[in-house]
Amino acid sequence: MLNVHNLNYNSSKTILFQRFSVIFTDALFVYAVHECCKCIDGKKASKELTEKPKFILSVLLLWNFGLLIVDHIHFQYNGFLFGLMLLSIARLFQKRHVEGAFLFAVLLHLKHIYLYVAPAYGVYLLRSHCFTANKPDGSVRWNSFSYARFISLGLIVFLVSALSLGPFLALNQLPQVFSRLFPFKRGLCHAYWAPNFWALYSALDKVLSVIGLKLKLLDPNKIPKASMTSGLVQQFQHTVLPSVTPLATLLCTLIAIAPSIFCLWFKPQGPRGFLRCLILCALSSFMFGWHVHEKAILLAVLPMSLLSVGKARDASIFLILTTAGHYSLFPLLFTAPELPIKILLMLLFTTYSISSLKTLFRKEKPLFNWMETFYLLGLGPLEVFCEFVFPFTSWKLKYSFLPLLLTSAYCAVGIAYAWFKLYLSALTDPPAGKTRKQ
Repeated sequence: MLNVHNLNYNSSKTILFQRFSVIFTDALFVYAVHECCKCIDGKKASKELTEKPKFILSVLLLWNFGLLIVDHIHFQYNGFLFGLMLLSIARLFQKRHVEGAFLFAVLLHLKHIYLYVAPAYGVYLLRSHCFTANKPDGSVRWNSFSYARFISLGLIVFLVSALSLGPFLALNQLPQVFSRLFPFKRGLCHAYWAPNFWALYSALDKVLSVIGLKLKLLDPNKIPKASMTSGLVQQFQHTVLPSVTPLATLLCTLIAIAPSIFCLWFKPQGPRGFLRCLILCALSSFMFGWHVHEKAILLAVLPMSLLSVGKARDASIFLILTTAGHYSLFPLLFTAPELPIKILLMLLFTTYSISSLKTLFRKEKPLFNWMETFYLLGLGPLEVFCEFVFPFTSWKLKYSFLPLLLTSAYCAVGIAYAWFKLYLSALTDPPAGKTRKQ
């Protein structure tokens, strides 16, 4: 199994090891969900167990459709990793900042995708742990900075990094490590087109190129051979629109993250403000990052579950984000026997999510307006076309990329809308301790 030259290795023992190791490490995820439920406000608690916010949150996390796909069907260890992240979030809610920082440092060295949310952790720990007091207006009291706390956080990061990267440094292998952590040669979009801004950008480029060829405005011989729709992981050039570089995606990501970091520092709202900033960092990186994997949407969906049981507005954002995000994972399961499994599982989870949150916030205004309802219902006809109509059309041979393009573009619209609504709430909510009027 560890022989890198044996590419076609396969055995029942390996499969058993993979399956049982995922199930075993999921125990950490279950424990993290238990700790997160302790952080939930019980003011909305109902007499019925199934209507309690903690019960709803437990189901939304433990039976998350996307996590089930990427861990138990499309094999990975995301449950264990998300367990560490949720546990670190719970520790920050419990004001156990040092423990939360340690858990996140370990998580970051287990999988570097969590760099997406590192700015939220860094700014929140500096603002809430290293500075020990605020002025009456909520701004930071600069003379309250604790050098001892700052050094303790620095030591945690240094020791974890030394333990993780030390062996590679000793063997002069750090360049090899970083070349694999940041694979800029793999191209702007992943082979399965994560539903982000660049998917919309690339879809527009593809549409313009098709129109240009039809109208004979483009020379077929000058069309780049490396195509976005080839399904291969490689670098490519856009046909009509300007090609995007890694530096451009980095700048876009930093610009998108900046307002959320600003709010976290200048409009402190406690742990919930940190959680909102974390989700916005994850979504901003997902929307504008380089070679983003479609499963990275779970980095925002799972933490958003914690906010969804607190306010009706957050519940609405969660339902749009999770429905569009989960549907975008469908291309991961592409065989015929998996088709009814993924459709029924998503219907089950989505139906429960909507019905339980509607019940929780039944005394408030409806969770969706007509436009949002129309968008969510549109996923049905899209699935029917991609799975049941398109394979029997003449387009299948000439436009084989079309289902993937439509799925990514449609889901990108919903995720972008949820990202915008969440940003709007973060920018308009007053700081902790102030009313909206003040």
